[in-house]
Amino acid sequence: METGNQTTVSEFLLLGLTEDPALQPLIFNLFLSMYLVNILGNLLIILAVSSDSHLHTALYYFLVNLSFTDICLSSSMIPKMLVNILTQSQSITYTGCLTQVCFVLIFGGLENCLLAVMAYDRYVAICHPLRYTVIMNPCLCGLLISFSLLISLMDGLLHSLMVLRLSFCTNLEIPHFFCELAQIIKLSFSDNFIDNILIYIVACIFGGVPCSGIIFSYVHIVSSVLRMPSSGGKHKAFSTCDSANAVAIPGPDASGNNLSTHSWVS
Repeated sequence: METGNQTTVSEFLLLGLTEDPALQPLIFNLFLSMYLVNILGNLLIILAVSSDSHLHTALYYFLVNLSFTDICLSSSMIPKMLVNILTQSQSITYTGCLTQVCFVLIFGGLENCLLAVMAYDRYVAICHPLRYTVIMNPCLCGLLISFSLLISLMDGLLHSLMVLRLSFCTNLEIPHFFCELAQIIKLSFSDNFIDNILIYIVACIFGGVPCSGIIFSYVHIVSSVLRMPSSGGKHKAFSTCDSANAVAIPGPDASGNNLSTHSWVS
């Protein structure tokens, strides 16, 4: 018989990458190092962009948001894994597991959207260079970030609410180091057909749409660059796809296209 949410469920067990005790210290040190490098690298990006007015462009605005999102995404998974290894425990509370699922979905979806937005930014910079500052104005950039965050929040909350209606049996072992949505649904003895269909639909949206946008942008970028008559102009155009060169002002190329990206934040 199907019931509502199984309130007697108090915790899940995260089995991690391996149950071999000899490998636990190695895994702990490896993931701790990766996590610290990730946090430090992204914080340096945020600090560098914030402190240099020359980097106050649309591309770097998106890059700062991507760095912050990456910090949040890794922080949603890795710390709990490290704590479990350190305390030699595999448990995570029911509430903690659902919270982790929600945050992973939100920040994972937001990261995909930001990558697509950054690809669109480069498309405008190369294919419509003279109108770049008009198109990629602060208002549009803010709307793109807000819309990406909104749909990511809706996705995370929707899946979390769907999991709340499920009932679970006694075997609550998750064969991962974090609470993965698909594995949680597998542990349920409730009718999870709608949940599985929802996972596939959302995966197509958050995977297919951003990927299609990125492919569309870079196909037009390559096509536009290949039509440029000079090799110098092609090099300058391709360099704008590199965040390290995006704030350079290369000036007009041989075909008269201005490939510069100007600051829109004072």
